[in-house]
Amino acid sequence: MNIKKLITMVLVSIVALIWVIPFLWMLSASLQLSHPYLAVLIPNQFPNLDKFVDALSYASWGNLYLNTIIFTLGTLAGQLVTITLAGFVFAYFKFPGKNLIFYAFLVQLLIIPTVLIVPNMSTLQSVGLLDTLFGIMLPYFASAFGTFLMRQAFRSIPKEYIEAALMDGASLMQILRIILVPMVKPSLTAFSIVSISAHWNEYLWPLMVINSPSNQVLTVGFASFSKSAEAGADWGLVAAGALMIAAPLIIIFLLFQKTFIQSFGFSELK
Repeated sequence: MNIKKLITMVLVSIVALIWVIPFLWMLSASLQLSHPYLAVLIPNQFPNLDKFVDALSYASWGNLYLNTIIFTLGTLAGQLVTITLAGFVFAYFKFPGKNLIFYAFLVQLLIIPTVLIVPNMSTLQSVGLLDTLFGIMLPYFASAFGTFLMRQAFRSIPKEYIEAALMDGASLMQILRIILVPMVKPSLTAFSIVSISAHWNEYLWPLMVINSPSNQVLTVGFASFSKSAEAGADWGLVAAGALMIAAPLIIIFLLFQKTFIQSFGFSELK
């Protein structure tokens, strides 16, 4: 068993090292002055913050961060409401065609998001929401994955809790808000992790919808920034910009790593 554990630890360490190498390269490249080579993993110069200072002057990072936070958290807030209500209905309510509607809802998981770009843009244009932050949030408010996750979480709760609360005179919304939601917090946390990571890195949809520089998000702003940096072959500047975008997610993960792991472990994402 000790040999097996040792082999497992070695393999896991190798995989972890491979995974972390790109981040080490970004950190190394961003902390060095201009270098004739494309990239070096081990710094050969005294670290400095010149690349970060230069990157800050290339884009309106404050506005980009604010727009990205509004887009990411606004989308998550809408999703938490819709997936909780939909999951509750599909888990406990009985009505004609419930299973058919649920399976039809899950078809969304099979559709490539890029296929829906033109129809969604046409819809946003018809309601006057093109080039707005709310416009890029709107198509994500309904999540088939989140609805499925919450349905499974609610179904794992014994119905006796609901029956006892109904006998005490509680309404359905009171049961959902006071009893059920606190019991499915691990699933809500797990979904929040997935949602925040996905929408923080969203690029194509904001690029298609947003035209005004004042409404751009980090990924779109970084694309314009990196083009000018790549033109001068300043890969350290590109690495500094990429690290500034990834840093919030990395810091949040490091601070709440234990919570993240527990959330996935106790949810239906085992």
